[in-house]
Amino acid sequence: MNARFGPAGPLRGQVRVPADKSISHRSAIIAAMASDPVRIRNYLRAADTRSTLQAIQVLGAIVQGEGEELVIRGVGLRHAQVPTERIDVGNAGTLMRLLPGWLAFQQGQSFKLDGDDSIRRRPIDRIAEPLEQMGAEIEARDGRYPPFTVHGAQLAGITYTLPVASAQVKSCVLLAGLLSERTVVIEPVPTRDHTERLLLHAGAALEREGDPQRGYQTTVQNTDELELEAIEIPGDMSSAAFLIAAGVLVKGSRFVLEGAGVNWTRTGFLRVLERMGAIVLCDAEELGAFSAEEPVCDVDVSHGPIEATTVEAGEVPLTIDELPLVALMGCFAEGETVVRGAEELRVKESDRIETVVTGLRGLGADIEGTPDGFVVRGTGSLAGGRLNAHGDHRLALLGAVAGLASEEGVEVAGMEAAEVSYPGFTEDLKALQA
Repeated sequence: MNARFGPAGPLRGQVRVPADKSISHRSAIIAAMASDPVRIRNYLRAADTRSTLQAIQVLGAIVQGEGEELVIRGVGLRHAQVPTERIDVGNAGTLMRLLPGWLAFQQGQSFKLDGDDSIRRRPIDRIAEPLEQMGAEIEARDGRYPPFTVHGAQLAGITYTLPVASAQVKSCVLLAGLLSERTVVIEPVPTRDHTERLLLHAGAALEREGDPQRGYQTTVQNTDELELEAIEIPGDMSSAAFLIAAGVLVKGSRFVLEGAGVNWTRTGFLRVLERMGAIVLCDAEELGAFSAEEPVCDVDVSHGPIEATTVEAGEVPLTIDELPLVALMGCFAEGETVVRGAEELRVKESDRIETVVTGLRGLGADIEGTPDGFVVRGTGSLAGGRLNAHGDHRLALLGAVAGLASEEGVEVAGMEAAEVSYPGFTEDLKALQA
């Protein structure tokens, strides 16, 4: 499906941010592992998160509710059912990498996971390595790609230092550690901590030490059962980022995004924007604060001039989903915007370094790719044209925002990809344009 986004007048008003995709995935998986029913409010209804609901259902969980409120009746930690067919993760990389952490301690049982063409290009060796150290067996195509099979076992605790900063790998190991004597995950660079918060909320024996500068050490010990009270999922900052970027770039804009999750591990993009001089205001959580609760606030966005910046490798894990937007912002910023240490972008739904550079260059940007990022020389404008989403939801949303800020508009080929994370994007955009 092609969609055209023309130059926009001022964006005004207020919209509610869509539910957080990362927390929706994790809430459903952990609820399926719980002993008692769990009520989840504001669950994201998108393609990726539907895949997670379908996956936990084939593992024996019961999902009730069709609106924004769900009740998930889980099977407990040890009693995942073995499906007769593969578990289809669709396009959901988070599901593909987290679910094996639970399946790995289902002793004597085997589970095959597969997904769409995009998923089959995404490696799973980063989760296979620690799970095999713990005692599970992983069989994968070519040793590292889906489809792959998880053979459950009695797991031993390990101390595992993340070789690459990844909240998904960390989460997988922590879930597997729930039935080990003691498992420690060391992350030299902080990553999203939604899994830790949910496990803490569910009564898991979990502790975290460290700070954002030195990194964190998270320990989980043998847990008899998980018990969750109702979960309220906050708005998704990664989705809100596209509207925030539009508000900063489109002249005369001023609006409020309601109910955004401002966990500091998700507000890296806001810190980058602050350096660039953008006017984006919210009462964000203090750096490093950690509890079972997810902080939420309204975000006030205004148009204004911006300056170039450099995003270094240490910032990448907390801005990974928004780095395509940093490239777009760089087109309008004064000076040269540089992103380094972002090799991880090459193994997302698309090679996001290649597709972002090619896509923005086709719209008139002065941008070049590097092995681990890109360099953008700001010209103050984009001409417009056509951008292919390549089946990548964030690239589709990027093209839409580029169209709003461009001189001639942008036609996005494959706009349906946005349904993966932000199914109501065009409606929210129209509300702000009205």
